[in-house]
Amino acid sequence: MKRRHEASFGAEVTGSGVRFRVWAPRAAAVRLRLEGDEPTELLMVKEANGAFVLTTHAARPGTRYRYVVDGKAYPDPASRRQPDGVHGASEVVDPYAYDWGDQDWRGRPWEEVVLYELHLGAFSQSGDFADAVPHLEHLCRLGVTAIELMPIAEFPGARNWGYDGTFLYAPCSCYGRPEDLKALVAACHCLGLAIMLDVVYNHFGPEGNYLPAIAPDFFTARYSTPWGAAIDFAGPQSRAVRDFIIDNALYWLEEYHFDGLRLDAVHAIYDDSTPDIIDEIAETVRHRFPEREIHLVLENDRNEAHRLQRGNCRPKRFTAQWNDDLHHALHVLITGETAGYYQDYAASPAESLARALAEGFAYQGEPSPFRGGRPRGEASAALPPTAFVAFLQNHDHVGNHPFGTRLAARSSEARLHAGLAIILLSPQIPLLFMGEEWAGHRPFAFFCDFAPDLAQSVRDGRRREFAHFAGFTDEISRDRIPDPTAIATFVMSKLDWQEPMLPEHALWLARYRALIKLRMREIVPHLDCMAGFSGTYRLLGPREVSVEWRLGSGARLLLAVNFSERSVAPPDTAGGWRLLYASDAPGAPESASFFLRERAVECND
Repeated sequence: MKRRHEASFGAEVTGSGVRFRVWAPRAAAVRLRLEGDEPTELLMVKEANGAFVLTTHAARPGTRYRYVVDGKAYPDPASRRQPDGVHGASEVVDPYAYDWGDQDWRGRPWEEVVLYELHLGAFSQSGDFADAVPHLEHLCRLGVTAIELMPIAEFPGARNWGYDGTFLYAPCSCYGRPEDLKALVAACHCLGLAIMLDVVYNHFGPEGNYLPAIAPDFFTARYSTPWGAAIDFAGPQSRAVRDFIIDNALYWLEEYHFDGLRLDAVHAIYDDSTPDIIDEIAETVRHRFPEREIHLVLENDRNEAHRLQRGNCRPKRFTAQWNDDLHHALHVLITGETAGYYQDYAASPAESLARALAEGFAYQGEPSPFRGGRPRGEASAALPPTAFVAFLQNHDHVGNHPFGTRLAARSSEARLHAGLAIILLSPQIPLLFMGEEWAGHRPFAFFCDFAPDLAQSVRDGRRREFAHFAGFTDEISRDRIPDPTAIATFVMSKLDWQEPMLPEHALWLARYRALIKLRMREIVPHLDCMAGFSGTYRLLGPREVSVEWRLGSGARLLLAVNFSERSVAPPDTAGGWRLLYASDAPGAPESASFFLRERAVECND
């Protein structure tokens, strides 16, 4: 089976030759330069909307090319491949060269998803698409049902978290060819694994972004993001900008057969249009793929519940949002850390946790101390728990620690075990971060590979970032923070696949497997069509809470949490409650216990 997404921009192989199209609305003239032993330049024709187009038989798959815009040559912003990196020529790619074997794959229902986030470069020894494939069997044995790749769009240098990508259509050449990525997707589907991709539509990376020179109208000075110029989604020329981004979302889902997208930091996207670009992406995707299980997930610090609305038990636009509130409250309870954004949960972490579990967000319009007292969030209790992704760790909350230290090194085993049970057995959709499943000791630090001047700026910025943290107030202590531009920082962040064979790690791995198996058997069958207002909670003490949910099947699930250092009375489980799991004896210090009641009981509930 062949697959291709016919994009609005870039190089498209057609029966009439290769069609090249680039948006350069302020350019007087654009030429196509075909590179090789004898470079050729061909004049392109300007269209009414400012795009330049040319179809020619002089190019074919594998041809390297650039656009010469008013005399200056640039790679194609919509390039499907950058074989020599962000500063090199683009390559014509024929999507029909890959023969898919997963034509019967339609995806996995969201309710049965257990996500596993991974970074391609640090996941395996070779750190590429091909070397990830042999480790998929491990994920199947673990019990996860979907993997989520951190961003893979072409970025500068040989290593990066992926959030500095500058060629949104080009899988990073350091990970392999487009065919290698397609083989990874196909291998996942063959094993029953869904695969999602993290995409960045709020900014472009600081090195290798030639769009400001080719199409300055792509960006606006009206807003700024923490990472660079804001994309102009609402200006007079914004239709082409919006099409470029929407096409990209469709491209990954159609041409690469991904099962979903995670949209990074949409709170840093500024657009006062109706619909805004965020909703237009979702609406377009839902219209294009009505028969597939496509999952669209947000990272959104604004806690905008309206983007997650349901209709007939299905997401109208977005499937779910990463639940930072749940993570932050749980992190405070497990580690005691209250610096930075954790200060918002320091006063009543148990209540914040319980509200996030029962209602989705802890902040539903309340003032946020970390944000200077500004209100944050919208009412979310009307959403089902499956509209939220729960996690103990992810790339941000490990990598944004000064040393990339994982939670196993910052918590007692009892607290970590209790937190793990909460994540894996609550009705929210769980996400694990690579290596978490065996309590890996290897850190996951922030790393990148920029040109020298920018690299120094990143090093200085990383140290300034932690200047207000206890233990890093002086220059000597900040010098201990790993250099994000050093190759050693990347190497130490790679998974050690020998670790899970060691007894202390094998114990955790067995625990994760058992909990995921329990979830699939006892929780997942009850999640379909869960309604809003399904959760309630009670605060039993400063660090003790209970949460109860009415599941989609009508069954009830009860969680009793005690993060104090004293024993408390276990919950009253008369009336048909069955103990599903306890990290320790119910009511014991630093414990979490789950109970399920499936049969109807004569009582007023």
